[in-house]
Amino acid sequence: MGKTKKNIEQTPAEAEQAKPEVSMLNRNADTLTREITWFANVVNKRLQEFFPRDRSGDTNPAGQEPIANVGYILTDAPVPDLTHDHSVYADFVNYYKLNTDERLLLILALIPYVQPNFLDPFFSVNKALGRGYTEFGGVKGSRHSGFIPTIETAMFLLAGNDLAYRFKLSSLFETDHVLLAHNILQLDQGSNAEPFYSSTITVTDEYVDFFTSGNLRKPQFSPDFPAKRLTTGMEWSDLVVDEYTMQQLDEIRIWLRYGPTLQNEWGMNKKLKPGYKALFHGSPGTGKTLTAMLLGKLFGLDVYRIDLSMVVSKYIGETEKNLEKVFKKAENKNWILFFDEADSLFSKRTSISDSNDKYANQEVAYLLQRLEDYPGLVILASNMRNNVDEAFTRRLNSIIHFQKPQSRERLMIWKNAFSKVCTPPDDGHLEQIARQHELSGGAIMNVVHYSSLMALNRGDKIIAVDDILQGIKKEFKKEGKTI
Repeated sequence: MGKTKKNIEQTPAEAEQAKPEVSMLNRNADTLTREITWFANVVNKRLQEFFPRDRSGDTNPAGQEPIANVGYILTDAPVPDLTHDHSVYADFVNYYKLNTDERLLLILALIPYVQPNFLDPFFSVNKALGRGYTEFGGVKGSRHSGFIPTIETAMFLLAGNDLAYRFKLSSLFETDHVLLAHNILQLDQGSNAEPFYSSTITVTDEYVDFFTSGNLRKPQFSPDFPAKRLTTGMEWSDLVVDEYTMQQLDEIRIWLRYGPTLQNEWGMNKKLKPGYKALFHGSPGTGKTLTAMLLGKLFGLDVYRIDLSMVVSKYIGETEKNLEKVFKKAENKNWILFFDEADSLFSKRTSISDSNDKYANQEVAYLLQRLEDYPGLVILASNMRNNVDEAFTRRLNSIIHFQKPQSRERLMIWKNAFSKVCTPPDDGHLEQIARQHELSGGAIMNVVHYSSLMALNRGDKIIAVDDILQGIKKEFKKEGKTI
């Protein structure tokens, strides 16, 4: 018992370190509790109007017991003042200056995630018809047993029977509204045959986390998000490229630092396209992917590599849909998007000889527009520059060639490649190896991996030159060469 108690106790330092996180969670919970209480009062007022009682207090003519009596306190539903509230939710509301209707819409969409039972009254059955009330909208999920609101639900709460106000509220569901444009809310119409107002309203996963814990969830790789987050333990100083390539990369670094200033403070957003687009081309293993990761690490930006095998589809229109999932998630996140082996997606267009060519060219047109609209850094990586459509290259801010490292660069890679635990060959041997064997940076690391394993297998920490040479032979055989 004493041991268990000791394990769960915190030191004063640990307790102090945990306070900010606990404090943030408490602030978020308090703010959302006030917002949900206000929302509940609004719902009750609307339901009282919908289910009026006669003077004797009997049920309404349809035989439906008023569902306003669900245990909430009926008030005039004053809007909570969040002016001096510093929870994440309050900061968000204040930053975007959300009005009453927008706040009610947002909390309606959020309630199924934090207080799902609050919407259960909307499952009430119209006894005259033997089914739910059309006015309430909403659907029941396949696994979520609670009520999932639709646009119709929001219209009922915000407008009631006021048709003119209902028409005015339609602007809340335009794609350029902040809640949709920033991918905070999602609308799912389901079958196109259904009325648009039957679309479900949900909050995206990352914003559910943001409003509750204060953190944005990293999206997981899946068919709905065919991209993987890239990270590296290396630093910018570990990158070995020739001087001219580094000069070109410096332009990207400068843009990542000063791009927003150029666009906003200098007012160039009216004259320049948003974002920065670059093509990295060169042989495999020359540092294209590593550079993308290091740029992200240098500026604290997430880097996502798009899995083109899951994006490109032979079916008409599917490639655009798959890409839209990525771009939609990436909007307003300032991610670096990395399209590896971009030839499969950005290859040269063909002359139109059949309907397939026509739709392939439409995909290119869609990509061009999406790339131009993306405000962050997009990197296309290809082994061959000439494989990429000129329509894309004309819109690129820079085209950077990653050539195989020369003798000087190879020596730098060799010297920095081995573990500090082991003893590599002396500088003389490494200089000779670097001068005699033309290898890419990736190939050198493969050799280091092989020779290090051989040393471990011998129970040794000394890297043998013979093992390095054997590893080089293996790399050359991959390319059909001999040492």
